[in-house]
Parts: sequence; structure tokens; C-alpha cells
Amino acid sequence: MRPCCIVVRNSCPISTSSFAQNGNLTCHSHSTISKTSSPYQTKHLTNNSLGIKVLHQSPPGCIVPDPTIPPHLRKPPLFDFAPMSEYILPKQAFCNRYVTSTDPENKYRILGYPVCISDNKYARNELMFNFCIVIGTEVDKIPYEAVVKRLASTFTEMEVQGEFLSREGERDDGERKGERRSIAALLEIIKEDLNNYNECMIPVDDANTINMKLFPIYAPPPPVKAWHVPISKMKFSSIVDDTWDLTLRKVIDKIDGISDVRRIAHNADVSLTLCKTALQHLFYYDSILMLDMFMFGNIYAPTTKLREFIQTPALQSECAAYVYIPGPPLSPFYLTRLFSTLCTSRTLKEWLKLHMDQGFPVLNFVDVRRFIQFGVIKGLIYRVHKYAVSNAVLVERAVEEGLIGEDARRKSRRVLNEVGERIAELADGTHCFDQITVELNMGDPKIMDQLKRFPRGDVEIIYR
Repeated sequence: MRPCCIVVRNSCPISTSSFAQNGNLTCHSHSTISKTSSPYQTKHLTNNSLGIKVLHQSPPGCIVPDPTIPPHLRKPPLFDFAPMSEYILPKQAFCNRYVTSTDPENKYRILGYPVCISDNKYARNELMFNFCIVIGTEVDKIPYEAVVKRLASTFTEMEVQGEFLSREGERDDGERKGERRSIAALLEIIKEDLNNYNECMIPVDDANTINMKLFPIYAPPPPVKAWHVPISKMKFSSIVDDTWDLTLRKVIDKIDGISDVRRIAHNADVSLTLCKTALQHLFYYDSILMLDMFMFGNIYAPTTKLREFIQTPALQSECAAYVYIPGPPLSPFYLTRLFSTLCTSRTLKEWLKLHMDQGFPVLNFVDVRRFIQFGVIKGLIYRVHKYAVSNAVLVERAVEEGLIGEDARRKSRRVLNEVGERIAELADGTHCFDQITVELNMGDPKIMDQLKRFPRGDVEIIYR
């Protein structure tokens, strides 16, 4: 859903005794309902003895019925403005701060930053105005907070310098009307530019320009682990320049889709912590993917999305272009066959041997690493991780948490002293073999040899 902008202006009384005769309130609001279906809408309010009234709105009738539109062409307003007016132009206690509210039906959210300027030059000793953005309640409001604040600060400065809001429509020092843009015209341009380009740069007069940009807000990236393998989603060489962070550039140079984070940090000669931070920054901006380490001892299994792969020729062609090595191409049947024969009881090494025994030399046609990467990225297969669970370690954890008494600790403590504290810490069922491989710097066979130091029957290997 796209945003909408509201400007509210009023010469408000400090008290009932100071109520001025000719004070007025204006509110311009452009409000967008959906990112694809509805444009910004702008409204202009006024407040005399009759209270707040809408003077301008774009498109017409989006806030209140427009008498200039024939009845058969009118559309219902977005929401009932009457009960919302006191929140759009609130009391002075809510001014000069970011304020949000929702309409009574909880369909739209109004984001505003009401401003109150005190000066005896105003008919009611104060000028209050508010530029708001109206969005659907399902839309993330964070990207628009900065826009609302920028609108408020920009027009506050323009009012202080040249009474831009309070003298709208008047002749300025004998100049003709129209020498500077009207508020309604500015809001219309802001609406169109933000909706179409997510940014705007609008000259108001010789001294002022409105510059705004909507920046996407992404979800915080998950933690980057030392055993993850980053894969770039873009060609970094075409966008990296000398202004980029030095550590980031060094890390990017080592991303090859094969090396894990620990190896990248070593090869780039940066600390592991800085390497993780740099990769997390790239991950936040959707520049890389994070996958597991590829080893022929890994286990993968198909997901329900494999059906989609079978029924989508375009996806099959994309897979073939990514995984086939130079040579005669194979039919999509073989790709489907390769994916479907992966299972939770078979390692990649055993999977390769199965096809070779059946007379299909997979390695002559397919890059297995890229084949597995494609399946994981597209969600066609998933990784089955392997964990080691030691009964002695679990007993130790239970004693530490007070779940069982100290008497049960004697035997487990003796076992842990014999096998070594480091391997014992990783045999609690929460550390996958990828993590153990990286932290102990040893392969799967050596890890299994280390686990044999536990008493017989004490360690179970779990696949999940």
C-alpha cells in the first residue's frame, strides 16, 4: 500500500479568551491505499467558526464528498474524517512529536508530526500544522516516518523564514499570485513523485527545495555463522568502488560460493567477527545468500516443491543452464530423477554411487555442487543435519540447571574428563556437524573417531 500525505494548518488559540476572528486551519493530505491500485490523495482543511473543513483533496472525494463531482461518479471516502480530525490536528501537548493513529474501522493508519509555532504575529498567537501520511494498517509504517518528519521540518523552516503556510494565496510584497508553488500543487507533485519514483526533488522558490526519498526497510538479517557459505546474487565487480569499506571489499573478493565464512575471514586477512559483520551487511541488502557447506557426506531430501519443478519447463531450463557442465545437454527427465532419488537415508556419496551403478555417470554431465545449491536455493530439496547427543553431557546440563541431584554427576564427570571438554561441549544435540567441523577443524571421519572416546552406547547420532 502506498502512502498519503496530509498538511494541517491552523492559527489555534492559546486559550478561549485569545480566540481570533480570522484564524483558520488548513490540512493537506495525500493518502494512498495500495502500492499498485491507488494514487496519493491530498486534502486541504480549513477551520473557522464551523470547525475543520476539507478544502482540497486529490483525487477529489477521497476524504469527504466533493460537490463538484456528479453524484453518480462519486466514490465513498476512505474513512469518516469527522472523528479523526482531532487526532490529525491535536492539542498542543501532542505537537512537535511523531504521532500515529488509526481510523475507527482499523483500515488506515495516519502518520503525522504536528507542529506548533508560537508567535504574536498570528491572529491566534499560534500556528499549528501537520503533514501526515495515510497508509493501510497492514503496511509497514517505518519507511514513512522519516518522510513525515522531513515534511514537518521543511515546512516549519519555510514558515519561519517566509510565512509560506500562513500567507498561502496572498500577494507577497506586491508580487503576483503564483510566483511560488501553492501547497496543494506541492503535495500533488510530492504524491506523484513518491508513488512513481520513491523520491522527489521539488523547487519551491528561489531559496527552498524539497528533497525526500523512501528507503526500503528490511527485516534484521539472521546471525551469520562461521560454517555458512555465502553466495553472491549480483556481480559485485560492477558496483564496488574505492569509496566502499575496506574490510567489505576484502571480504567480497573472497566470496566464491565454496568457501565458508571462517575460510573467507582467513583468506581475506580480517577477523572472523568483522567478516561476519560485513557479510551480515550484504545479507541485509539481499546481495548474498547463505547456504550450508557442501560435502559429499551431506544428506538432502526433496520437498513438496519438486512437483512444481516437474510441471515448470522454465524452471527445468534454468536448472539445466546452471548445473550442466560443457557437453551434450540431458533431458529434464534426468534432472527430476536426480532430485527425486535424494532421501534422508542416503549421503551424496551413496547417491552418486547408486546412479553410477545404474549406468548413469552423473559427474560427466552435472556439477553436483551447483546442482545441490540450485535445489536448496529454489526450495526443491532441504539439508538433513547430523547431531551428536551424549547421555553424559545431558546429565551434566541437567545438574547445572538443577533438574537432578549432584549424585548423578559423578559418572558423567568422569566420562567428560576422559573424552575432553571441547568435544563434550559440542555433543549436546544442539551443534550440527558443520559447526563441529569448523570449530574443531576436522572432517566427519575424525569427528566420529573423537566420539568413539565416549563409553559404548553413550552417544547417539540424530539426523534432522
